[in-house]
Amino acid sequence: VQLQASGGGLVQPGGSLRLSCIASGRTLNVLAMGWARQAPGKEREFVAGISWSGGTTGYGKSVKDRFTISRENDVNTVYLQMNNLKPEDTATYFCLAGHNLDFGLVWDYWGQGTQVTVSS
Repeated sequence: VQLQASGGGLVQPGGSLRLSCIASGRTLNVLAMGWARQAPGKEREFVAGISWSGGTTGYGKSVKDRFTISRENDVNTVYLQMNNLKPEDTATYFCLAGHNLDFGLVWDYWGQGTQVTVSS
């Protein structure tokens, strides 16, 4: 499975961004997708996850109520809508895929990251 994330960039505090991730390869075996992030000098952090059907979602405590994860299975794409962004959201964001939905960092596949910078 290959994961290609896009949509990162520079945004002012309080602004919004939408990240996208397209999965390719053996996607029939991929059941869940998600996002994690890593800020400079910090450990990787779970951000959000979504089941294959989209019926189950979960979020990290620091992003709950500001970020929304969604997916379009017909185009093998997962999205992360990020609202009310804060400087502490600055990080490299990684797309995740796996056979089981995990609300941590236990995922089978990790994509290359996309940089999100929140600064005035």
